[in-house]
Amino acid sequence: MSKQKTNNIILTGVAIAAIFVGCSKEVEQRSLPSFEPVAVENNGGSWKTILVGNPADITISAPEAVGSAAYTAELEQIADMQASITETDKRAINKWKNSGIIRWNEIARKLVSVYNIPPEATAEGNYPTPNANDPGAYPKFPFANPPYASRAYAYLHVAIYDALVTTWKYKFQYKRMSPAAQGGAIKALETVQEGLPSFPSEDAVVAQVSYRLLRVMFPNDSTMLAGERDEQKRAKVVSGVAAPSDIAAGEQIANQVVEKVLARYRTDGMAQAGGNPALWAEAKQAAVDRGLTMPWESLEKPARPGMLMFFGNVKQFLITTSQRDSLRPPPPPAIGSAEFKEALAEVKRMSEVRSGEVWRIAQLWGDGASTYTPPGHWNEIACKSIVANKFSELRTARTLALMNMAIFDAGISCWDAKTYYFYPRPSQVDPSIKTIGLPNFPSYTSGHSTFSAAAATVLGYIFPAESASFEAMALEAAESRIYGAIHYRFDSEAGTDCGNAIGSFAVKLGQQDGSN
Repeated sequence: MSKQKTNNIILTGVAIAAIFVGCSKEVEQRSLPSFEPVAVENNGGSWKTILVGNPADITISAPEAVGSAAYTAELEQIADMQASITETDKRAINKWKNSGIIRWNEIARKLVSVYNIPPEATAEGNYPTPNANDPGAYPKFPFANPPYASRAYAYLHVAIYDALVTTWKYKFQYKRMSPAAQGGAIKALETVQEGLPSFPSEDAVVAQVSYRLLRVMFPNDSTMLAGERDEQKRAKVVSGVAAPSDIAAGEQIANQVVEKVLARYRTDGMAQAGGNPALWAEAKQAAVDRGLTMPWESLEKPARPGMLMFFGNVKQFLITTSQRDSLRPPPPPAIGSAEFKEALAEVKRMSEVRSGEVWRIAQLWGDGASTYTPPGHWNEIACKSIVANKFSELRTARTLALMNMAIFDAGISCWDAKTYYFYPRPSQVDPSIKTIGLPNFPSYTSGHSTFSAAAATVLGYIFPAESASFEAMALEAAESRIYGAIHYRFDSEAGTDCGNAIGSFAVKLGQQDGSN
């Protein structure tokens, strides 16, 4: 985007849409306290990226000198904006004064919750599929189920991280400080982090990356997303944190990184994750040939095709296909065996408990339709610890990238096991079992357990003082699926083991990225 176009956007401003397309259900967003980052991360430009390769391959125009006529004109422009500041600008500054990454993470979670609604059957007994080429038609695209959500969170935060590493490289190459730091008439209307150069603008990077990726993932909401992006950029100029040329340089970085990320996103195999009836039948028969006596069946009426049955074949960030196969859990107990009967009896007992701590935990970790899913639940948990530890935007980006890659890869491995083993859920074996929900895919292994163990392993590495707390939450999430009569205990135990293993790959990546 040209500098002139950027200036026009900043000076004009936009009205932010308050309604998310597709659903009127409001999802509670927990307010997080204000904080000032405790570190500048001077060496952040040397941290290892994930998809970009060498940050030097991302090029931007050099900034104008502080005393130049062009930069002086920018400062005069900002002074004029502050002299006539509006209440709308004041509200926007307050809204975006904290971590822009966390704010965009909240936006992503809200979108997931709005679109996490399974399509209803037609009068003919068929289930229509959301169409990315006609996203506004029923059922609206996407169906943001847990696999879709885990992928969305992962790509969003990998892109933000790589773009911010590149941004930090250029910040400390050029070392041009914020307009408010130049003296004169410009005031700092929010806290400016001491020692952190403003060129390129990290806020512009986060806003542009988030807008461009989320509009691909949630195309019906492009107008709202553009409004959030433009509001964040304008707020940083009016507040004296960034000059229009800082914003323009951030956009240059963001757009180049997004192109690299989208190239992977569009070719990672997600388009084939749903499979087709012939492939579903093959997978079912293969499980029977390996000795399964009761394969999973949809219990919905009419029967619904399994959710993204071949999500297990999507390309992972942290491990290869051969590593996925080597981490595949061992076979579950044979149907009718003593171990199976004991596990089924436990589920039956739990299904009869609808009060007390058991029921509270089952509901707390339900994360079903119209929520931001188990991966989103862990993003909320991570954001709280990021704020409590006062992380910089770069370290925030790293945290959410590592965790969400682990969650995404864990989900892929979980779905690989589900389709490979095609194991029936407890309520299929014993119809008298009443569940807290009815997930439409095989039982073994537990997605909640796998997602949660992966997230807890990464967060325990990043926040070691809180490691025991994260582990306890992950184990509670795993238990919750037994309490809700969704899973056998061996589903949760195998999922936890697999999630821990995949989380360890993210930890190893973090240990080698130069950030410590």
